[in-house]
Amino acid sequence: MDKPRRPRGFISRRIYQLMHAPKPVFRAVFSNVSVAALLTLLYLAYDLQVDHALRSGEGLSGVIGGRDLRTEAAALLVLGTVIFGSLITYLTVPQPRADGKGTERSGWSAVLGLFASFPVAYIALVIESQFLKPLFAQLQ
Repeated sequence: MDKPRRPRGFISRRIYQLMHAPKPVFRAVFSNVSVAALLTLLYLAYDLQVDHALRSGEGLSGVIGGRDLRTEAAALLVLGTVIFGSLITYLTVPQPRADGKGTERSGWSAVLGLFASFPVAYIALVIESQFLKPLFAQLQ
């Protein structure tokens, strides 16, 4: 006779949940992370360009926009992640139909993407400002 299985501990349950995430949640997070990664790279390039112009004393005339628009660019990163992440989630996460025959697009998929987009966007900004910018600033 087999021994009864011991219940998992708190950490083991969380690792299991992480490794076996539901497909809709994985797709929502993955779509938002991919959009945020692309927008973060664009924001990083602009941030480094402005930082270099300010440190060299050349002025901001050669920078896109002609002035320091990093706050607006960060807001566009968040807005772009929210909009495009929600849209991609809407397109890639179909909901089951009530009659059980097939799937259909639903606004709830976009809401799932919306809820996943805000933390992803702000984590992307933290990674850019705390890790990527100092790393690439040293390389210049």
